[in-house]
Amino acid sequence: MTPYTYLTVRQAAARLAVSVPTVWRWARERPDFPKPHRLGPNCTRWRLSDLEAWEAQRGEVVS
Repeated sequence: MTPYTYLTVRQAAARLAVSVPTVWRWARERPDFPKPHRLGPNCTRWRLSDLEAWEAQRGEVVS
């Protein structure tokens, strides 16, 4: 099994060059945006691989 790299909402926002509320809004309203994974009661993360796939689908590369 391959381990995943997970990003916090702040890390995801920084990667995508948007605000934290925008990441949450996209997760809630955009069906094509990767959904977060709940790793615990107060631990929500996005898989880096999911964000990379979404960026590739949109034709964007953010480093």
